[in-house]
Amino acid sequence: MKNTYTTTAKALHWLIAVLIFCMIPLGFVMTEMDFSPEKLQYYSWHKWAGVSVFLLSLIRLVWRVLNPPPELPEQMNQLLKFLAHIGHYALYLLCFIIPVSGWLMSSAKGVQTVWFGVLPIPDLLAKDKALGAQLAELHETLNWILVAILTVHVIAALKHQFIDKDNLLSRILPKLSFFK
Repeated sequence: MKNTYTTTAKALHWLIAVLIFCMIPLGFVMTEMDFSPEKLQYYSWHKWAGVSVFLLSLIRLVWRVLNPPPELPEQMNQLLKFLAHIGHYALYLLCFIIPVSGWLMSSAKGVQTVWFGVLPIPDLLAKDKALGAQLAELHETLNWILVAILTVHVIAALKHQFIDKDNLLSRILPKLSFFK
């Protein structure tokens, strides 16, 4: 039984994590800005990252099916194992539905998403200001749920590594001697 993730799984995990940890604050900052070229650029970056998270998550999910992750430690409580699996499923789900909710919101607001300024992504909905506002609320709510789950995820990983000392965190990290 393997006790670490594949290099590909690690790379996808950390690439998605970095994008999410950049996108969330960017999303909150840009929505509070006055209309300006800078705000439009931030929205573009946010959308590019959202499309990228969606696509990378799709690749990661396929990779995970083809390369199952290492088992959780045998000594770990069954309830905690169940909650860990639920948390991971929730993170995957949110990595798909949050970008889709943003795409739907942009469509309803009549603002097409153009990935990296090159690849136009077709609108999924006709322009509808009221629906756009509802989808904006949904998008924000889903992001707050993501923040909550990510907070628990990070705290749990740190607890396992430094309190339980069961090396769960080190399985997804690049090889670093101080995490042994």
